[in-house]
Amino acid sequence: MTNTKIKILVTGAESQLGKSLRMMAHSDYEVIFKSKYTLDITDKKAVKKLFKEQQFDYCLNFAAYTNVNQAETDKKACFAVNVKGVANLAKAAKKNDVTLIHISTDYVFDGKKRKPYMEHDDPNPLNVYGKSKLMGEDIIRQHLKKYLIVRTSWLYSKFNRNFVKTILELSKTQKKLKLVNDQTGTPTYAPDLVNFLLFMIQKIEQNPQKKYFGTYHFSNRGKATWFEFGQKILSYANINKKIKPIDSARFDSRVVRPEYSVLSKKKIKRLFDYKPRKWEEALKDFFV
Repeated sequence: MTNTKIKILVTGAESQLGKSLRMMAHSDYEVIFKSKYTLDITDKKAVKKLFKEQQFDYCLNFAAYTNVNQAETDKKACFAVNVKGVANLAKAAKKNDVTLIHISTDYVFDGKKRKPYMEHDDPNPLNVYGKSKLMGEDIIRQHLKKYLIVRTSWLYSKFNRNFVKTILELSKTQKKLKLVNDQTGTPTYAPDLVNFLLFMIQKIEQNPQKKYFGTYHFSNRGKATWFEFGQKILSYANINKKIKPIDSARFDSRVVRPEYSVLSKKKIKRLFDYKPRKWEEALKDFFV
């Protein structure tokens, strides 16, 4: 690393990832946090102005429309953030020579593979949210050479709304919980993903000649159904509550979700020599 601090713009500062990063102090970086209230990424002029004035080295784009259910009926708002907003960032990043690190999702896949998805596997999103995130990816590839797209899955943290916090809340009010047992993926602890993103930046800075740019997958290791994830949450929380496994067909949802969306981590192991910890181990940290 050079003596000059790496300057990083973080969009979506109030997201789970943004708040997780804010909790981490790192002397090598000057981090500028922007929430949707201080930078609306759908505002092209505002984005251009900020990039021109501040001279960032990296932009961590945590800004996203992530309400999968609501996206089905609120397509305009979903595409405004996940497509138009991403296009604004990509164009500004290109013009100002900024490396864009963008978070995408396992929901770009249709879940029919039944083996961990590789980065080069053909995407086929089943819902509006997944389609918007894939379009955002395509725009970045179209405009930029210096980018890292990192797909992740089943993100949770101590911040905001997420599956772990919802299960803990429901366990207080419901006699018996019902959770889907025919959708398989991997829970990802937000601080683990943030640590990996910072690790990527360090590697790029240390090896500027190496071709690290491209698309990657990151989640914790292993796999689970939502039912199995819920069981482990209650176990670690020492809550004695029964959960009934159900099929997604019996679950009232207008959203079609992939039945299998485990992401392969072989590429980050090969190129970065990075091995995420198991999801059960990461989950324990939530309760520390």
